[in-house]
Amino acid sequence: MKIDHVHFYVEDAKVWRDWFVRHLGFQAATDRISSFHTCTEVVKNGSVCFFLSSPLLPTSPVAEFLRQYPPGVADVAFAVEDVEGAIALAQKHGATILQPIQERQVGTALIKCGKIAAWGGLTHTLIERSLVSGHLSLVFDKGQMTNDKGQITNDNTFTAIDHIVLNVAVGELDRAVAWYEKILNFQPQQAFKIKTNRSALHSQVMVSHNGSVQLPINEPASKNSQIQEFLDVNRGPGIQHIALRTTNLVSAIAKFRASGLSLLSVPQTYYSQLKQRPGITLSPLELEAIAQQEILVDWQECTPLEEGNTAPLLLQIFTQPIFEQPTFFFEFIERRFQAQGFGEGNFRALFEAIESEQIKRGTLQ
Repeated sequence: MKIDHVHFYVEDAKVWRDWFVRHLGFQAATDRISSFHTCTEVVKNGSVCFFLSSPLLPTSPVAEFLRQYPPGVADVAFAVEDVEGAIALAQKHGATILQPIQERQVGTALIKCGKIAAWGGLTHTLIERSLVSGHLSLVFDKGQMTNDKGQITNDNTFTAIDHIVLNVAVGELDRAVAWYEKILNFQPQQAFKIKTNRSALHSQVMVSHNGSVQLPINEPASKNSQIQEFLDVNRGPGIQHIALRTTNLVSAIAKFRASGLSLLSVPQTYYSQLKQRPGITLSPLELEAIAQQEILVDWQECTPLEEGNTAPLLLQIFTQPIFEQPTFFFEFIERRFQAQGFGEGNFRALFEAIESEQIKRGTLQ
């Protein structure tokens, strides 16, 4: 299993296509998959593919979604080896089948796909392909991408979707974990309980059987938690953020800032404290560049037996919410020296940064 694409439901697909091209360096696909009631644009960067749909008529499924929820992620599509088996397993464990398996021919590929209901308005499309040459998305191959000037380009900042984060209501975390275990054969990994003087959350990281998909699931652990604020504004469970992996985060963030992308602030005192932590392997020059871009840093401190090895290192940064409401945002992440999982230091720093934004909005005292 791997993430095939993520489908956003928005008010104007063309506006958001241009936003992804302008701010994040995505390329617009030359293919179109619109229908008479829905406009759909496709953007891509490396292996990361997003569908962006907006309604043309009130009868569009997108219009129905937007009557219930604010703009955001409606579907996370997974590529699977055996879609019949995956749908049968889901049905066996009580999942709601929204779309039975359908087949279509796309170029040299035979596409089979079905769709199941997940949490809140979220769905999962399960896709199987045969006779694939290279990576094919649901509707187009990785060639023929254009930039904002209409020029064909292969400029790739991102190497993959690193993880996708789901927020669920208080008391639903265990049920959501069990659902992903039974329906999609995910396994639990890291668990976090983050608490500050103001609020708290619980989180359980779920990972697909082959390790390719990471899905942290959060629930609020206090009434004023940022997770509860998301649930209130989103009017139910949903995808809080998507992390995009890159090999040079400092360079990427410098470009994003130059394009006008809004990112969460990190106080410079954070970097003063960082220098005091044992085991830091960053040079003063590199740490200065990281601090200038306000990137979070975390690493695993080596035990005496591991001395001489370079500690796995995580670099992470987060955007402001991209839509009008404080719901969905992006994370950008760089993993060095086989860094796995999620650093608790960065998790806490993110939590505190979002708390600062809540205070500005007046939703956290």
